[in-house]
Amino acid sequence: MDRVVGLDHVRVDVAMVRTPDGHGRLELTKFHTPTAVSAEPKNAPANTLGIRRIMFAVEDIEDVLARLHAHGAELVGELEQYDSYRLCYVRGPEGIIVALAEQLS
Repeated sequence: MDRVVGLDHVRVDVAMVRTPDGHGRLELTKFHTPTAVSAEPKNAPANTLGIRRIMFAVEDIEDVLARLHAHGAELVGELEQYDSYRLCYVRGPEGIIVALAEQLS
């Protein structure tokens, strides 16, 4: 892993999340060593350049919001309806924005 990421003495936890259709995967990595470096500014707005957010489709957006809030996530703006979706952005404890989308029937 050290040579792949270009760091020395790497210790990480890695989780692979499979998409519901089984065709895609998302890798989530938490670095224990070396100490992680925070991007600045930590609470950058949604239009900041770089990969600072990810969107997930959910079935019950209010339930997901309640569970995320219990872990320190906060709404960036508001939960709103846009076309046939209910959408919102939440910011997690590390400053990453997670977008949630619930398709309405």
